[in-house]
Amino acid sequence: MQRETLAAQAVPAVGVAAMRYRWPGAADDCLSIEQFEIEAGERVFLRGPSGSGKTTLLSLVGGVILPQAGTVSIAGQPLAQLSAGARDRFRADHLGFVFQLFNLLPYLSARDNILLACRFSATRRARLAARGTSADAEAERLASRLELGAVLHRPAAELSVGQQQRVAAARALIGQPGLIVADEPTSALDADRQQAFIDLLLDECAEAGAALLFVSHDLRLAHHFDRVVDLVQLNRVVAEAGA
Repeated sequence: MQRETLAAQAVPAVGVAAMRYRWPGAADDCLSIEQFEIEAGERVFLRGPSGSGKTTLLSLVGGVILPQAGTVSIAGQPLAQLSAGARDRFRADHLGFVFQLFNLLPYLSARDNILLACRFSATRRARLAARGTSADAEAERLASRLELGAVLHRPAAELSVGQQQRVAAARALIGQPGLIVADEPTSALDADRQQAFIDLLLDECAEAGAALLFVSHDLRLAHHFDRVVDLVQLNRVVAEAGA
């Protein structure tokens, strides 16, 4: 079976064109982006101050919300053309999210939280099968690389903040989605684990040919990436206000 990844397609992993977004009830747009692309396999560091719209952009990339104008496409698929249910399925198959607040199920073990991504996506399980491995074995491998082996069977609620963050990363990576979106993923890690985490994230994305959109305030990490994007400069709402 041919491995199904976004990198295998000759289109950008992320494509944003003439996009405008306004929160319901707001008088003005909060984001207006003429063009923004991330190539398959590209590693992009997104920076911007609090309130600049980073989380809103990530929600648009994930299809959690839809723009009022323009398009947001993942691997050539305009998300607005999909129903809400189809967007959920597409997201589960093709995007891995590392949320700033983790979004773990506290009563499930670390292992079961990691495996949730594969339980919701037959496509992720098929990718692993094509590599000759299983979701269980891959969860063990990722946990070992993230120094989680000793806590795999503990409920997420009993883990430290740093351990929960690493569980969330393993859940995003399992099954080789073609796009990883990471929102401040190193904020709860000490310096040594931060470097190990970055190394793992970049290695796993490279192996899968996955694109990486990494949001952080920590510019010390920017040198690991192919490109740094400043959302304030990208957002025409800000540019027009300052004109």
